[in-house]
Amino acid sequence: MKTAADYLEEANAVVPKISPEEGISKHSAGGCVFVDVRDSSSINETGTIAGAKRIARGMIEFMATEGHDLHHPAMTKDADIVLICGAGGQAALAGKTLKDMGFEKVSNVGGFSAWKEAGGPVE
Repeated sequence: MKTAADYLEEANAVVPKISPEEGISKHSAGGCVFVDVRDSSSINETGTIAGAKRIARGMIEFMATEGHDLHHPAMTKDADIVLICGAGGQAALAGKTLKDMGFEKVSNVGGFSAWKEAGGPVE
């Protein structure tokens, strides 16, 4: 039987973790899709990365499937996707799902508080 730790270990093995500074550099360069996978109430309390798409982890499969009624247009297989959440766990798990779905350029920038502390742009 798998535990949450097992799922996180698997996710972290396939989804590259980048530092907030690396994420800020990617954000400044443009061309990446930043996705906050927390639920909207968490985002409303803390804010999120400037320009980040808000796609809750529980909706990632639907919003990442081209042709699905709920597909988010930014979620394309060739997009460079950078995920964020509260502490990094949900972003890792969502990233593993995207990798399983055939997305290749997916990374986890960790938790929003670290992003904010590093001076990343927020809204």
